[in-house]
This record gives sequence, C-alpha cells and structure tokens, in this order.
Amino acid sequence: MICPVACETLTMPPLERRCQNNEERMPFLGPLLKTVALILDFVFGTYKWIVIIAAVVSWVRPDPYHPIIRFLYSATEPVLYRIRRTLPFVMMGGFDLSPIVLILALQFIGQVFIVESLLQMAFMMR
Repeated sequence: MICPVACETLTMPPLERRCQNNEERMPFLGPLLKTVALILDFVFGTYKWIVIIAAVVSWVRPDPYHPIIRFLYSATEPVLYRIRRTLPFVMMGGFDLSPIVLILALQFIGQVFIVESLLQMAFMMR
C-alpha cells in the first residue's frame, strides 16, 4: 500500500509554480513588520519620556552622583549636545529648548515616517 501523503508530495508542483504571490511564500513578513513597528513605537515613546523626565529633573538640581540621574544624563545628553551644537538658537536667554526640539523630532520622525510606514507595509503584506 502506498502512503497518500507521499503520493501528494510527488505530484505537487514546485514552489515557484505553486505560489503565485509573496503572501503564500512569506506569510510571516506582515506580522513581523507590524511587530517591529510596535517595538520601535515603544522605544520612541520610552525615550520621549526619558527626555521629559531629564528636563524636569534638571530644574531642581539633583545630586549628580545618583544612579538614576547619571542614567538620565548619559541617555539624553549626547543627543541634546548634538542638537545644541547644530542649532545654536535653541539656547535662548538661559532657556534650553533642545529637549522640546528632540521630542518634536522623535514624534515626527519616529511616528510619522518610521512607525507609520512600517505599519502600512505590514498591512499591505497581510
């Protein structure tokens, strides 16, 4: 007696003829892109909150040797320094507006371009 599963595999056409479009070949790509988009959205959102907390904490002059303050400083200061160096007008009359510029850039670039584009590509690949 011949196994019916073995007969089916022998008579099936090759993968190129069997699959007409990318959906059948890579069904995992749409959910993968959606997952990457959601992870990036979480990362951008978390970093925005870190920038906000660092800006608020900078108003009260905390202990610079506290581990949380050192983390906030090390996580935000390299990016804020580049913004201050590139855009010198963000320092006006003693006010540092670089956290606002960074938050707007994270919101615009992260949400509008990267995350939204990945979500649209994931939706098209469903």
